Amino acid sequence: MGRRQVIFIKSFTVLLLFGTIAQCLGQNEPQYTQYMYNIGSFNPAYVGSVETPELAGLYRAQWVDVPGAPTTLRFGVNIPFNNEKMGLGLNVINDALGPSDQTFFTVSYSYQIELSDVTKLSFGLSGGGSLLNLDFSEGTVDNPLDPIATGENLNNFYPTVGAGLFMYEEDWYLGLSVPNVLTNALYNDEVATVVEDNLQFTFIGGYVFDISDRTKFKPAFLANYLEGAPVTVNLSANFLFLDAFTVGASYRFDNAVSGLAGFQVTNGIFIGYSYDYNTNSLGEFSGGSHEAILKFYFGREGNQRDRTKGKSIKGKPKQIDSPRFF
Repeated sequence: MGRRQVIFIKSFTVLLLFGTIAQCLGQNEPQYTQYMYNIGSFNPAYVGSVETPELAGLYRAQWVDVPGAPTTLRFGVNIPFNNEKMGLGLNVINDALGPSDQTFFTVSYSYQIELSDVTKLSFGLSGGGSLLNLDFSEGTVDNPLDPIATGENLNNFYPTVGAGLFMYEEDWYLGLSVPNVLTNALYNDEVATVVEDNLQFTFIGGYVFDISDRTKFKPAFLANYLEGAPVTVNLSANFLFLDAFTVGASYRFDNAVSGLAGFQVTNGIFIGYSYDYNTNSLGEFSGGSHEAILKFYFGREGNQRDRTKGKSIKGKPKQIDSPRFF
C-alpha cells in the first residue's frame, strides 16, 4: 500500500470519529447524483480549495412522470483568495416538491492550513437561510378531512448556520459537513409533513488512480446521515480520458443506479449529465431522474496543465477541482 493510500485511510478515520461525536442539528438537503461537482453546495470548507474562481449551474428533475416530483435548481460560486488560504462561496438552491417550494441561500467562508508539503486541511463556515412556501391548494387528496387538506399554508423563513472540514492532496480528498447547526421545523419530502429537529451530516471522499498518462480512474463516495432516517450511501466510479472525457456509473444503495458523462469543452467550461434508474418500487412508476450541470472556470487559460507531468506550467501543485481530479 502506497504512502498516499495510507494517509487517505488515516484521514478518513479522523473525519469519521469527528462525525460520530458531532451533535448538531441539520436539514434534509437536496439530492445530487453528480455530487463530486457540487461539493461547495453542502460543505463550506470546500470553497477555498479550488484553484481558480468557478461558477456552476445545475438542474435536476427527479422521478419524471410522477406528478409533483422533486425538481432542483442550483447556482453556486466559489472564489479562492490570492493568499491560497481563504475562500468565499455563494449558493442559491431551489427545491420544489408537490405543494412545497423551498429556497436555500448561503454564504460560505473557508480557511485552510498545510498539514504537510502536500496535504491541506480546510475549515469552513456558512450562514444564510431557507424560505419555505407550503401551499396545500396545489395538491389533491382523496379524503377532504385529511389533515393535509385542511392544514394552513406555510410561508416561513429559517436561518441556517453550517460547518465543514475538507482535507485533500493532489490525488484524494475527504470531507465532513453539517449543513445546519440550528433547530428548524422543515418540510420532509419523504413523508409530506413538517418535521422537527433533524440531525444531518455528510461524508464525501474520492481518489484518482493513474492507469496511464491519458486515462484516470476516479472512485468516489457520498454518505448522508439524517436523524430518524436510514443512512444514504452513494458510490461512483468514473474514468477520465485525455483530461477531457468522463464516463462512469453510480449506485445509491437500495435506491438507484446511474450513468454519468462529462466533457471538458474548453479549459474553462465543463458540462455533465447523469441519468438515474430507480431500483426500488418507485421504478415501476417513474421515468427515472435527469441531472445536468454546467461549470465555468475563470483564469484557467493562463495556467494550463502539463498533462504529461500532471503539474501546472507555473509549477504550482494542482488544487483538487481540476479536470484530472473530477
